[in-house]
Parts: sequence; C-alpha cells; structure tokens
Amino acid sequence: MPGYNLTQQEAAGRAAIIATDSYAIDLDLTLSPETFRSVTTARFRCAEPGASTFIDLIAPSVQAITLNGRALDPADHFDGTRITLPDLAADNELIVDATAAYMNSGEGLHRFVDPVDQEVYLYTQFEVPDSRRVFTVFEQPDLKATFEFTITGPAHWQVVSNSPTPNPEALTEDRAVWRFAPTPRLSSYITALVAGPYDVVRDEVTTRAGVIPLGIFCRKSLREYLDADNVFACTKAGFAYFEEMFDCAYPFAKYDQLFTPEYNMGAMENAGCVTINEMYVFRGKVPDALVERRALTILHELAHMWFGDLVTMKWWDDLWLNESFAEWASTSCQAEATEWSDAWTTFCTHEKAWAYRQDQLSSTHPIVADINDLHDVEANFDGITYAKGASVLKQLVAYVGRDAFVTGLRSYFAAHAWGNTVLGDLLTQLEKSSGRDLRAWSAIWLETAGVNTLRPVVTTDDHGLISSAVIEQTVASGDDRVRPHRLAVGLYDLDGEALVRTDRIELDVDGARTEIPQLIGRAQPDLLLVNDDDLAYGKIRLDERSLATALAHPRGFENSLAHSLVVASVWDMTRDGEMSATAYLPYAMAIIAGERDSNLLRTMLAQVQTCLVGYLAPEHRDEAWTGVLARLRDLIPATEPGSDAQLQIVTAYAALLRPGDDTTLISGLLDGSDSVSGLSMDTDMRWGLLTALGATGAANVSDFDAELERDNTATGRERHARARASLPTAAAKQEAWADGVENPDTRNSVIEALAIGFLRGADTSLLVPYINRFHEAILPAWNSRTFSTLESINAFYPWVLAGPELRSATLAWLEEHAEAPAALRRILRENLDGVERAMRAQARDAASA
Repeated sequence: MPGYNLTQQEAAGRAAIIATDSYAIDLDLTLSPETFRSVTTARFRCAEPGASTFIDLIAPSVQAITLNGRALDPADHFDGTRITLPDLAADNELIVDATAAYMNSGEGLHRFVDPVDQEVYLYTQFEVPDSRRVFTVFEQPDLKATFEFTITGPAHWQVVSNSPTPNPEALTEDRAVWRFAPTPRLSSYITALVAGPYDVVRDEVTTRAGVIPLGIFCRKSLREYLDADNVFACTKAGFAYFEEMFDCAYPFAKYDQLFTPEYNMGAMENAGCVTINEMYVFRGKVPDALVERRALTILHELAHMWFGDLVTMKWWDDLWLNESFAEWASTSCQAEATEWSDAWTTFCTHEKAWAYRQDQLSSTHPIVADINDLHDVEANFDGITYAKGASVLKQLVAYVGRDAFVTGLRSYFAAHAWGNTVLGDLLTQLEKSSGRDLRAWSAIWLETAGVNTLRPVVTTDDHGLISSAVIEQTVASGDDRVRPHRLAVGLYDLDGEALVRTDRIELDVDGARTEIPQLIGRAQPDLLLVNDDDLAYGKIRLDERSLATALAHPRGFENSLAHSLVVASVWDMTRDGEMSATAYLPYAMAIIAGERDSNLLRTMLAQVQTCLVGYLAPEHRDEAWTGVLARLRDLIPATEPGSDAQLQIVTAYAALLRPGDDTTLISGLLDGSDSVSGLSMDTDMRWGLLTALGATGAANVSDFDAELERDNTATGRERHARARASLPTAAAKQEAWADGVENPDTRNSVIEALAIGFLRGADTSLLVPYINRFHEAILPAWNSRTFSTLESINAFYPWVLAGPELRSATLAWLEEHAEAPAALRRILRENLDGVERAMRAQARDAASA
C-alpha cells in the first residue's frame, strides 16, 4: 500500500489554504468490466494565490488535466495517487478526465456479477479514503463541498446516490444518463453511488421536514427473502426517536437503504443512501440475536445522519464523535422505541465485552485517538472507537443527567450543522447545559487508555454480619491510573433457586479503595454485584461468597442484565487465568442448557469453543471436547422445537464435530433419514451440516459441488469455499491457502470463508507449516493489497496453534520488521496478544489438574 497514505500534517496544511466549493462528477459505467470513465470538475478557493497543493486520485490513467483553462501534462503531474496543482488562483476550476478501475475488494466502486442471473451490481464504499478511487477529490473530512453526480449506465438499472434519483434520459436503446441534483455540503467519504438492476420496495415517513421517501433495495435474486416491513418499521421508529431527541429535522431529502453483496463491514452511513451488508437479508432461519443486530445496525446508520453526516469530525482523531455517539444513540433508541427493550443487556453482552477485550490489547489507545495518518485510522475501527466510547458516554449521561445531556446535544447540532467539529466543541455545549466542568472528565476518560478492575472485599464478624466492605480498584491494562466511577452495588439473596435483588446502593468509587459504609452491620448477601445496572466502565470481580453462589446457581438470576454481568465476570476470570477453562466449562454448559437470551446463548457457545480450541491445556482438550459434544447432543431433543436455542445448539454441535466423532445425526438430517422436530432444514442449515461432515472426513468435494448446484448463489459459493477448506487433509489446507492468500483475484468475502474453514479441525498439525508461511506472506500482502484485503488475509493467522512456536514466530517477525508500517505492526502485535493470553489460560488450566 505504498503511496496511498495521507498524514494529518499534510491534511492540515492543505486545509489551511484550500476551501472547497463544489464537485461535478460525470461517470460512464458502460465502458468495460474493468474500468469506467471519471470526469471531475472541482471548484475551490485558495487563500494564498500562487501556492501549490495536490488533489487525490487513484486510477490506472489520466487522459487530461485542466487547471483554470491551462492544460497540465498527466505524465508530469499525476503519480498514480495524487495530482499536483501548481500556481493556484484565488478561485480555481480543475477538470480531470481519468480512467478509473472497478474494485473487487469492497473499496471504491465495487463490481459484482450475480451468479444466479449474471447481472452486474455496483456500489461504493468510501470510508476512510476511497472516494479518490472513483473521482478526483480533496480526500479529507474537513474539506466539505457539494457533489453533483451525472451517471451513464445501462437503461434497465436502478441508480441511487445521495440526492433523490432523477428520471433517466435515454441515450440509446440500452444506455441512459441520470443527472442528480447537487447534494448539501458533505465530506467526500459519505457520498455514494449504487447502481444495477436492484429490486426495490418503497414507503415514506412523515418527519419535521415533511414526507421523506424511503427505499429498501436488494439484488433481484434475494428479493424473496427481503422482510421489508420489519426494516421499515425499525427505520420509522428511529426517525421519530432521533428527531425528538436531537430536536433537529432529518437533514436530507430521502432515505434509501441498500443491501449490497461482498460487503466488508456491517453498514455505511452514506448521506441518505445507506449501504448494508446483505447478510442481513436472511435466506433462512437465523438466531434472534442476528435479527436484533440488524435492528441495531439500521438505527446506528440512521443516527449517523446527524452524528457524522450533518456534523462531521474535522480529522479522524475524532472518529469516536461519529461512532461512539451513533452506538450510544442507536442502543438508546432500540431499548426505548422498539421491541428490543433489553438492548442494554445486549450491549453489556456484546459491545462492552468487545471494548474490554480491545482495551486489554497492547494496541489500546484513548477514545480520542492519536491519528497521524490514514493507515492509523483504518486500524482504529475497533472496540475502543465504538464500544468503549459508547460505554463512557452512557456513564457521562448518568454523570450530567439525561436531560442536560440531551439539551447539550441539541445545542451542538444547532451550532455546527453542516460543519466540522473537534472534541472541545461538544464539551462546550455539554458544559453549558449541565453546568459541569467536563475538561477533567474528558482528560480521564477520553484522552487516556486502559481499563480498571473493580473487586469487592468483604469481611464478616462471628455473627455473619459485615464488618468491613470496600471496593478495591486496580489497573488491568493501559496506563497506571485508577479512575472515578459512579456505580451501583446490588445485594442479591436466594429465594429458593432464584437470586432476587434485595437492595441497591449507588455510590462514587474513586482511588484504590472505596468504603461502602452502607453495608456495615448487615448480613452478608448471597451475592454482591459491583456495577449492578452496568453504569460504569470497568472489569468486575465477585467476592468469594458471591462467586460460590454464582457457580452453584448459574441460572438463578431473574434480571437479564445482572445475569449478563455475572456471566461476563466469570468469563473474564477465565480469560485472565484466574479460573481454569476446565472449571468454566461446566458453569457455561449449565447456563446454555436453559438460556433463552439469544445474544447471551450465542456468546456462551462461542466462549465454549474458545476454551476447547485455545484455553484448555492440551492434555485436557480431548476429554473436555468429547464431554461438550455429548452434552450438546443431549440438549438437541430436549430443547423446545423450532426455538432459537434449538437452532443455535444444533449449529454449535455440528461446528465442533471432529474426525472420528459420531456423525449419524448430521448425516441423517442431511439425507432425510432422521429429523429434529421443529428444526428448519433451509439452505444455510444444509451448508452448515455438510461442512461439519466435511470437517470429519465424512463428506468430500463432490458432495460440496452437488450442494453448490442446488445453491449456485454468491452465498453458496462462499459456503462451498468454506466447506472445501474444512476438509481435514493437507491438500485441502494448501488449496485454501493458495486461493485465500496467494491469489490476488480472490474476493474478500471468499478469503474470509476460506480462512474459517482453513482453521477448522482438531488436527492442528495440518496447520503447523503455515506458522512460517503466514509470517513470510504478510508483508508482501501489505505491499500489494488494499488494507481491507490485508485484514481478510490476517484471518489465516493460525491462532489455534497458540503456543511457544507461534509466539516465537510472531515475536521474531516484530523484531525483524521494526521499520514496518505501524498499522501492520499493530495487527501482528494484536495477534501476539491473543496467543499470549491463550498460553496463560493454558498454563492456569494445566495447574488446575
């Protein structure tokens, strides 16, 4: 990726002299399957006439550059990523005629051919720096402008952008042109183009600005699966909620949501033209957790129309102003305005756990990160920017009060609409509304890194009454400071088998030790829960009596959030090597046996798999694996027919099967000789079961090929690749490696499918040769692939071999490549962190025997 970077210093220098006004962008999408014509007319001002600067463009070639009527030779002024602009006037017009390239990596203008009908589908993905792959642009968020798109394409296409789609003008029988009206002032990364024969469902919503047209788009071959009513209902709830909360009308003329293929992320907040991963068009029965996740994604992107699109960060170090606020706002909306009233429990189970994991990596960073260049920000779409930021905002809302917080947000939008902001702009408005000085709060929570551990220490007298109770705070990761928290302590006692909260104490925790005087003289509860209601951001532990109660009554809680907090604490102890994986598994399996919360069930099944693959001592692994499989097999007929739990347990059971395990049930389900009452045997379930058979050696490539004939779709091809890579043979692993790592034409979604299959299987000896091969391949991949593709290739890192050999290889790479790009070194350091954590857990498990 050399030459593609842009530093903050360069961006600041450019913004100091350049003010952008408008772009007129003419794209002809009818040239060839590889390239398209891109003609950009950029109008901008220069504060220092006579100065020089540069504008961004990544393209195979430039035919002509005209600056203020003067032709510039592309051979002298275009280097493949930038165009130099000499001797600028006060007012400038630049016209660039270029040949741009379609991408197959989900960046720039991605081109996809549907194998079902051979139709071409296009969509753009510009965050962080990829609008320059489609048109000539000053690629930085603080140089906002209007964008006027003119698109030439096949006449039967739908063409969608940020402005409402105009009526097409026929050029020939097969070609048409769409002339879009200029957008409001936007940052280039939230402009968008989606084109192709997408199917569409339309509706409308009444807002403060009037009636706003709504559209939901997907490929024709997916239309039968699109549950548009559910998506529209969620969207409309979000419109009403956000307009009221922000006291600000929806700022754009329409709102389209487009489900797009081979997408690299969940979704993207293009202004009025949101693109969403089409995995959210469900081809069969999926866990309720995934339906809930789709709702959160829809609301997250809608919140971005205000956070990020209407008001945008000046530079990427304030990316959290977009993502953390959208995360907090969407969860609030989901909890208060949709059927997902337990959204904050899901936040605790999923988002907050993500934040704690990220914050304990060697790469942890402040929420307001130090972003020196584009490579830094590409690596910073992580659990700090999203989940920790949202967790801290939830804490801030409790600190200043909900009403004051919302009042501050309303003032923020009113003061900065269509502009760019920095952290101080937001704090100023919140200080006005709350009357609090938030600079110290910001310094502690937003501008430092790390997470603390909160541990209750309780002593009792001879009568069982509490004589001392304190919360000890220690540093788990990051810097060496302890932080102030406003939190609740819950007291729970057993009523039969149920754990019932009998009291709740709210207090401020600060420093290494905080007394809880309200507990003195009281009978010790069966369970004391620090951070009850999940107000604070911090890892929690249970005292000895409380831990014993939790382990003895794994399904005792009636309150879902308290249940989730305790489960998270016990898992965190296992991750930290304070509890052995061998001890954790019975607790986890007892919860799985009756869990109805789809998100928690999904999480715990994943944690069980992590224990089996990575955290158990090798000598304990086979026995534990066999025991888990047997328990899951017993649960299948005992689980409610057709339930979410049944779906997840069958899926988890199939995913854990190894060569030599009994495959009778799975084979019977596939060939119809056996059945499980209520189980949906749809296409995705068939692929999962067939892949399980492949991983055991009980199915082969011809079986996968036959299934692909029944499901010759894009998803089917990805499932086929995963199944082939899952085969327990050296040849299958080599083929997966060659296709996923060495073949530059393999698409990211297929690379990721291959990596999942590649790492699957109990015979990890097949992967040992790839320890060295991975480390030999990663720098060449960085130098020849895009960042998104590099992230997909990193999924081949053989973490299932966590142990001294893998650790030594990664350490050696880091020592030998001290000058490698910081973003690449960060990826390898995070890989190493995971290996070292697994090794510590294995050592703890070995010692528990």
